[in-house]
This record gives sequence, structure tokens and C-alpha cells, in this order.
Amino acid sequence: MRRAVVNVFVMSRFFLNIAFGFAIVLVVGCGEGKKGKPVWEGIRIGDLAPAASKGQGGAQLLKTINFKVYILELPAENISALDAIWPMLYTKPVQFNDTYAFKANSFSIGVGQAAIWDKISEQLDSAGARVVKTVVLLLTPGEPDDLVVAALMKEKDIYYISGRGSREGSTIGPGIVALRIKAEKLSGLRGVCEVNAEPVFSPAISQPVQLPDDREKSSDLFFTAVGFKLEMSPGDFILLGPQKYLRDETTLGGVFFSGAGREAAARTYLLVCADIVD
Repeated sequence: MRRAVVNVFVMSRFFLNIAFGFAIVLVVGCGEGKKGKPVWEGIRIGDLAPAASKGQGGAQLLKTINFKVYILELPAENISALDAIWPMLYTKPVQFNDTYAFKANSFSIGVGQAAIWDKISEQLDSAGARVVKTVVLLLTPGEPDDLVVAALMKEKDIYYISGRGSREGSTIGPGIVALRIKAEKLSGLRGVCEVNAEPVFSPAISQPVQLPDDREKSSDLFFTAVGFKLEMSPGDFILLGPQKYLRDETTLGGVFFSGAGREAAARTYLLVCADIVD
């Protein structure tokens, strides 16, 4: 079971970083014959995004910073499994906009590398975690993209901590709640980028297409105090999840980390830096 989880994690990097090809083939071969359902059940090879080949008649790769995102849910009664995972990860590389507000909104974060994913996958697997969605983000340096967290079909009140001792409320919707992500390559450092992320609400718009620059000038509501940034390289990953299970979807943490199904579930986000195409 553990090896099956690791295989899918590594396979996603294979299609975005061909340098690890031979290693992947060996791992997949060893994984055949394992019984049971892996954490990553439902992910197919066809869902992964292959990188362009060097032999494509001189075609040039678009300069992007590529992320593979896995949205996972685990039964609410097993939320304590995350308590064993956070100590395995690092928070020192993360620069918070407001450390108090980040924690007060029930956000937790940890950073790691592929080498330790084996241990983390064990914990998630035993807790009954499953992938409910996968997303590929191809970020053009400096331009934002949104990882959609929730779609609001009507107005609702939402409450959040914007700073120490400051609790605010806003009426939002219809529109989407998302994690807005920007990435920039660091000058003079090959294979390193700086990632900035912050929660945001974007109201529904009448225009069918909205450019990134226009989107930032719109009436978006930014939860800036909960934002963070860090440096990442291919193979690094972020695990973003709740400090505790929140059923109340009138809070920012509840909107982010409550599962959408009928059964009570806690949601976590695994963001993998898959490749930096210079």
C-alpha cells in the first residue's frame, strides 16, 4: 500500500521531469502485485501532464513553474492523523504574512521533500485519506493562478481573523474562494523559485474571460493576513491543512478545509513543485 502511494507521487514528477524516467520504471515494476486500494485511487496515467520532448522539431518549452496539486480528504474522526504528520515537516522555510492570523484561522502548513513522502503516505493511508481531485498549475513567472477551493452559488457570511485580536466578517458570493499562487524564479539560482500564496474570494463576473492583470484589479477580497511565501525547488512539496476539524463553513478555515461530501471529512492540499522550465 505504501509503495503504491509513493509510485503515483513520483509518476507525476516523471511526466514533468524526464530525468527521473528510469527510476520511475523500476519503482512501478516493483509495485505490481500489491493488493488493496492506494490513497491516490482514481488517478490515471492519462490525467498526468507530459512534458514536451526535446525532439519535437525545435519546439521550445514555455518558461513556466509547474505544480501538481492533490486535494485529499480524510474522515473527520481521523483528523488526529495529521498530528503525527506535522512534526515530520518543516515550517522554518515559510515566511508568514501574519503568523498569529494564520494559526488563528486554523491553518497549518508543512514543507518537505520527496525523500520523506514514504513516511507521510503511511499516515495518510492508515487514516483513510483519498484524493478527490488533482490539478496541474503551469505558472508563468509573476502571473497569478487560482487553486479553486470552493464555489459559492449564493451570498453567505464569512468570518476570519485578520490580525491579533481582530475578527472580521464579510458577505461574499456568488463566486469562488481560492488560494491565489504566484511564483518567480530567483535570479542567479537555477532551479529555485519563490512562491507566494494567499486566500482570496473572487466574485462571479459576466465576462467569459478575465486576464490575470484584470483579475487583480477587480473587487476581489484578499485574506492577506493568512498569506505566506517560501522558496521551492523541484521535488519540494507543501502540505496545507487544518489544525482541527471545522464543520462551520462560515469561517475561512471551514471553507478551506471542510469536505464537500455528505460524510464529515477534513480536506488537505498537497502542492508539489514538479518542474521549473528555464
